[in-house]
Amino acid sequence: MERSDTGAPAGALKPGRGRRRAEDVRRATLAAAGDMLFSEGVHSVTFSKVAARAGVSKMTLYKWWPSPGALAFDAYYNALEDTLAFPDTGDIRRDLTTQLHAFVDLLRGRGSVVAEIIGVAQSDPDVAEALSTHYTQQRRRLAVERLGHARQEGQIREDVDLESIVDQLWGACYHRLLLPAQPLTREFADQLIANLFQSITPHREPRA
Repeated sequence: MERSDTGAPAGALKPGRGRRRAEDVRRATLAAAGDMLFSEGVHSVTFSKVAARAGVSKMTLYKWWPSPGALAFDAYYNALEDTLAFPDTGDIRRDLTTQLHAFVDLLRGRGSVVAEIIGVAQSDPDVAEALSTHYTQQRRRLAVERLGHARQEGQIREDVDLESIVDQLWGACYHRLLLPAQPLTREFADQLIANLFQSITPHREPRA
């Protein structure tokens, strides 16, 4: 873990007088929670430990997050939001490949944390709500919006169900993460996309 010259975790707020800005407190909290999450796992994230590491009040964490699990998920999404951004170059196949490669790389590097969060969500309603509201629904919306643009541009047939494409691509990656009978690789992602585009692209009339 990176530390400052004072020995405190990097990003931790320094003690001092006066009211600190809410965004600074939130940033320090998420950085501390993320560091613990990725190095020690979901169950290492407690309000007491995060507050001490971030240099913030534990009562603030109780007010802002319903549970340590919800905080852990928020830290996960905050750390990886840019990595999971969906590009729009005008070429839907290229953009799907770029995004799915980034997703596969994430799962291969930090898949144990992702699997742990999914597992915790099965018994922790606060984590389940955070996972659905702040991650799953938002990720699906971004993907469907990008696919919708491609359909408007004639790159995807009008009769194709866009929600099903999300399940075919990203769902297959989650399947290999959680039930690892086969390796999760970029080559697998490429094959998923190749199979997909055999069925979703507009039919072209043969030239006379």
